[in-house]
Amino acid sequence: MDSNRVVIFTGHFGSGKTELAINHALSERKQHEKVAINDLDIINPYYRSRDAAAIFQAHDVELIAPQSRLATSDLPIVSGEIYRVLHDPRYRLIIDAGGDKDGAIALGQYYHEWKDLCPKVWFVLNANRPYVSTLEGALHTVAQIEKASRLKVTGVINNSNIGLETTMDDILKGLELSRRLAENLNVPFLYTTISKHLKNQAEDFAKDYKVVFIDRFMKLPWEG
Repeated sequence: MDSNRVVIFTGHFGSGKTELAINHALSERKQHEKVAINDLDIINPYYRSRDAAAIFQAHDVELIAPQSRLATSDLPIVSGEIYRVLHDPRYRLIIDAGGDKDGAIALGQYYHEWKDLCPKVWFVLNANRPYVSTLEGALHTVAQIEKASRLKVTGVINNSNIGLETTMDDILKGLELSRRLAENLNVPFLYTTISKHLKNQAEDFAKDYKVVFIDRFMKLPWEG
């Protein structure tokens, strides 16, 4: 069984997991013929991978999401198309899950479908979000997500940022907390993500730490 075939991005509200899910899907498409991303974020109306539909179409990544007429709905609507992809071993599948335990409930409904696929569950930490800015808060959030989804987090990603105002201090603060969280969960700390607009400033940091530079696709309405 290919344990790399399904990757689930989860985290607290505002963690940036949708951004990471999009970037990961585009990266996977460079190496694999069939890649799909499933938008399971039924909670947050502002950051949804289905809003990047044109990007996926341009890169030949299949988007599994509610029909367009329902795409802006805040009802808990999920697409049955996920079953087709889950049972087709040719696909790499990326799941963009909703934030916290409420969003993780949607993951739980598919538990019996993908439990044997041993999905990777990556917790995205943005240390600038109030509730997960401490180790205790982050651990509590993980515990709630694991209970609701019936899945265990298998890795931690540092995605600490405040959008275009992010500094290297923000990233370093998040790195420390992310490492402590991973240690307490007894799972690997995977990497730090940094927006490409900070690439020059992050050159020295990237020499010492594992970094994935990402494009920003999801923007706040006032960012244009």
